[in-house]
Amino acid sequence: MFLLLLAYLGGVLTLLSPCILPVLPFVFARADRPFLRSTLPLLAGMALMFAVVASLAAVGSRWVAQANQAGRWIALAVMAVFALALLWPALANRLLSPLQRLGGRLDASAGEGGGVGSSLLVGVATGLLWAPCAGPILGLILTGAALQGANIGTSGLLLAYALGAATSLALAVWIGGRVLATLKRHLGAGEWIRRGLGVAALLAVVAIAMGWDTGVLTRLSTVSTARLEQGLLDALPAQRPAAGASMMMMAAGNAARPALPVEGTLPSLAGATGWLNSPTLDAQALRGKVVLVDFWTYSCINCLRALPHVRAWYERYRDHGLVVVGVHAPEFAFERDVRNVQRAVEDLGVTWPVALDNDFAIWRGFDNRYWPAHYFIDAQGRIRAHHFGEGDYEDAERIIRQLLREAGNALPGDAAPAMTVAAAPGGVEREADMDNLRSPETYIGHARAENFASPGGLRADRAFDYTVPPTLRLNQWALGGRWLVGDEDARLQQAGGRIVFRFHARDLHLVLAPDAAGRPVRFRVRIDGHAPGAMAGGDVSADGDGQVDGNRLYQLIRQGGAVKERSFEIEFLDPGVRAYAFTFG
Repeated sequence: MFLLLLAYLGGVLTLLSPCILPVLPFVFARADRPFLRSTLPLLAGMALMFAVVASLAAVGSRWVAQANQAGRWIALAVMAVFALALLWPALANRLLSPLQRLGGRLDASAGEGGGVGSSLLVGVATGLLWAPCAGPILGLILTGAALQGANIGTSGLLLAYALGAATSLALAVWIGGRVLATLKRHLGAGEWIRRGLGVAALLAVVAIAMGWDTGVLTRLSTVSTARLEQGLLDALPAQRPAAGASMMMMAAGNAARPALPVEGTLPSLAGATGWLNSPTLDAQALRGKVVLVDFWTYSCINCLRALPHVRAWYERYRDHGLVVVGVHAPEFAFERDVRNVQRAVEDLGVTWPVALDNDFAIWRGFDNRYWPAHYFIDAQGRIRAHHFGEGDYEDAERIIRQLLREAGNALPGDAAPAMTVAAAPGGVEREADMDNLRSPETYIGHARAENFASPGGLRADRAFDYTVPPTLRLNQWALGGRWLVGDEDARLQQAGGRIVFRFHARDLHLVLAPDAAGRPVRFRVRIDGHAPGAMAGGDVSADGDGQVDGNRLYQLIRQGGAVKERSFEIEFLDPGVRAYAFTFG
């Protein structure tokens, strides 16, 4: 229920976003008609079509994406005819005679009884065209939908989001209709208003056809809806992956502890597509053991920063009844390759059993939503606590110790919990500098890209020559050179391509992969126009040189002194590299 409310409120806030501008002319053009017969069917058709298309697209099917692109062009044609109807009603009547016979009349001057069918048709077309800016709330919904598939739950969240947008549009129409009626009465401006809306509708068609609705308009926001949405997320802490999100808070030390609740039973592990470091495990075989289930993926910086603590718990308590099961649920396509995961497991020193959850079967069994996520299971196979995100490691270890005591297991020397874990000061596992973290995780593929600043916006699924603007604001990024931007990555077509980012954080990481043949790709890093020197990350020399030799997260910048807003640039000296996402710490 909380997620439905959150999705609805996120949709309401889209009225403050510039991405709603292209559809406003089509909605306002019917503001002077009866609400129940005109505006309501239009908004209902828009909300329903958006929910259906977004649900299908969320599962990542390429044919759905292609069908939606075809649908957008058909919808653009419908909208163009609708705009012509506003400008030249007589011409529209001749063009639309087949639709008139079906009851779908798009003549904007059709009087007070305007048809429900035509309004619904315009609403369906608007739903195909509408591409809302992906703020934190919509990003959360789409990520969950992509992982769990198009089901009733995820479709319900998308529909709630669309209904929220429809509600705010209905309010805008109610206010706008009265303004238009006043102008008509007092200025006799009805004809000019109709033609003005027709011109605006035609301009909206052009804007959508040129991709400005998802490119330029995303960067022209005068109201930060992302901040408002993040405020809503912060108001509902149980719904977001934050340090300490759902961990039970307990007293310090080894004093008597309150009883842990029973949250369910350990779901089946049978959905794993393979196992590393262990034969196949199942819930029955784990009975009698205290189990820590760790959902992770090897390119996730949050997972990597939690890894030293998981490693310490495993080494400290494995001889006292604790079993750690890592469930590797991939975020990017290359993380589905067992060879890549095997290499990462070896490089990261993961020696406990790892279930490969490429189909997200175990993920769905736990109803999980986050990386990393820790679930604590007692010796009877019951889930007793969970924690999402980084942090609260002391409480996590106390829960492990409590469950081991309940199972009758002796603790190592009756010593206090380890509490602190040392991570290599130069490695990616070092905890983030939260006091100086001002830049969010940023995806490069067009499915989840935000704050892209190259002129003309992203050109999805086709090669394009991008340019870097003269200046970038904080957290904006841009491409330079010839790139092909897919759903989850950008692939460099020619040597010399660049990625720039204006950021504020101690650390900057970038998830990268070499070309399809696995050949290394050389790169050069610059910070504020200079070689990084002492600010070079673990995968870069002081001169800024490095190479992409595997599919993984690369640490490119780590500031040792004062942390401030800086400009980052990486230039690739060879073609073929794939860039996925920036993360910061």
